[in-house]
Amino acid sequence: MLPVYAREILHTRSVGPGFVAQALPGVGAAVMAIVVAHRPIRRRAGMAMLLCVAGFGVFTIAFGISHSLILSLIALFLCGASDMVSVIIRATLIQIATPDEMRGRVNAVDMLFHRSVERVGEFESGLTAQWFGTVPAVVIGGIGTLVVIGIWAWLFPELRKADQLTVAELAPQ
Repeated sequence: MLPVYAREILHTRSVGPGFVAQALPGVGAAVMAIVVAHRPIRRRAGMAMLLCVAGFGVFTIAFGISHSLILSLIALFLCGASDMVSVIIRATLIQIATPDEMRGRVNAVDMLFHRSVERVGEFESGLTAQWFGTVPAVVIGGIGTLVVIGIWAWLFPELRKADQLTVAELAPQ
């Protein structure tokens, strides 16, 4: 959808900006992975994850309403960066909270879910764009992210309170 967005919403004349737009979330994720590798998340990991998912929603909305190529590219970069932080924390929490004897199965289910959700999301985005238009589809996706993360933060306070990414913190008392 990004090349279409670049051409129809941002009115770029060449295909190049569409490809740049497709690359920027990955660039943002790679840069953030390097940052987190050098400056690991030490405290308030759960809150950091929730805030980064909310940031992803906000940056998605910013991308959706932007008519500036530069602002759109920055929003996409920040979408990738915020998503990377949430992925790192989520993956770590899953590994340290899962008993050793279940870790392989839980990891397999997580991977299956992650891969299938991407495809369902692509289908949903295309369908929403067909029904409501490209810009509303992007904005609705960002708002949906904010609604879901708000519900998750309310339903799972232990996730919000997760502090350090260590096994000792999550061990039963």
